[in-house]
Parts: sequence; structure tokens; C-alpha cells
Amino acid sequence: MTTTTATTPGAPTGALNASRTAATAARVLRQLRHDPRTIALMILIPCLMLILLRYVFDGSPRTFDNIGASLLGIFPLITMFLVTSIATLRERSSGTLERLLAMPLGKGDVIAGYALAFGTLAIIQSALATGLALWFLGLDVTGSPWLLLLVALLDALLGTALGLFVSAFAASEFQAVQFMPAVIFPQLLLCGLFTPRDKMHPVLEAISNVLPMSYAVDGMNEVLKHTDMTADFVRDALIVAGCALLVLTLGAATLRRRTT
Repeated sequence: MTTTTATTPGAPTGALNASRTAATAARVLRQLRHDPRTIALMILIPCLMLILLRYVFDGSPRTFDNIGASLLGIFPLITMFLVTSIATLRERSSGTLERLLAMPLGKGDVIAGYALAFGTLAIIQSALATGLALWFLGLDVTGSPWLLLLVALLDALLGTALGLFVSAFAASEFQAVQFMPAVIFPQLLLCGLFTPRDKMHPVLEAISNVLPMSYAVDGMNEVLKHTDMTADFVRDALIVAGCALLVLTLGAATLRRRTT
């Protein structure tokens, strides 16, 4: 007697598949191409914020040097978080994500495709912001500009991963924006931008030690102060990258259809 196993349309078809992931990413990029406001927000806002910051400290360029490197990583993270969470939620609300999940795509393929699409824009965003800060706004760093670009890119990818993750828990675009005070603002206050983390209350310092933005700022400061790649820089970069990968994995695990 022979038995057959039925395959449901939307069931995962195995491990992460490169062609399915690339096809998903290409579809997201085609849709984004018709939304110039979103593209402008992702690419231009960090640059405009850096220009504003530079001239806020026009009479104190050393202050810009001290905090500009850190904000070069923070601005892309915040922007990518906001845009990715809203754009992904819009895909859910329009039924696009629902239709994708009804196709023979694994959850990992969908999340990886979205991450690849937004990550492509994150590369452009990080390159423009880094080039602007170094060569037009006069940001003075001791280390390699390529290391600065690397951390900025990792920060943008982390923002993308966080945005994809929280979009699963928001029912509307307004709720997606509401996640920013819960997810981003505590990290912004505790990352060491305003005061060294070892000067904080011990409880807050302990919390800051498990927040990825803290290591993003630490990595930028390593480039600011050291000519060569240090062990601390490698540690910070790996932690930020690892957090982004972990959040993407959690995003794939929480991805689900909302209708039956």
C-alpha cells in the first residue's frame, strides 16, 4: 500500500533558496521604484541630518568630529527601521505578503528577500552618508573610511532587521511608528552617545551592554580614535552583524498568514 503526502500551497519548500530569495527581493525593489518618496526618505534623510548637525556645531567643529561618527551609524539605523517597518506592514495590509505566503516560498525566503531588497538601499544610503560626512562636511576620523562605511552599513542592516521584525506585531502603520519609542529611543539614550556607558547607573550600564546600538557607537568610536582595525572593533562589528542576523531569524519565525 502506497501513501502520498499532500503539499499545501504556502508550505516551506526546504532550506533557504537563493533564486526564490532573489526573486522576492527583485519584486520588492520594483515596487519601491514606484514610491520615490520612500526612496528619498531612506537615502536623503540621513544626509540632510548630517548636514544639519554639521552646521549646528559650526563654531565647534571638534564637537562634530566627536559625535558625528556615532550619528553616522545611528541615523541610518533609525531611518531604515522606520521605513522598513512601515513598508513591510503596507505589504501585509495590501495582501501582497499574504499572496506570497500562499506560494511555494519558505518563510526564510520571504524575510531574506525583503532584507536583501532593503539592504541594497541601505548600502546606497550608507555610502552616500559616509562620503558626505568625510569629504564634504569635513568629519575627521583617525581610522579607515572603509571601516566607518562598514559600521554604517551594519547599522542600516540592523535597522532593516528590526523593522522587519516589529512589523509582525503592528496592526497599522501608526502602530509601527509607535514601536520606535519602545525599540529605538531606549537604545539611543543608553548607547553612550550622551555620556560614557561606564558613567551610567550600574543597572543602566548592564542594560546598555545587551543593546546592539551600544556596539554600533563603540565601533564608530574605535574608527574615530585608532588608525588600525582593533580587536574591539572586530568584536563590535560582529555583535552588530550577529544581532541583525538573530533578529532576521526571529522575523522569519514570527512570519505568519493573518487570514485563514
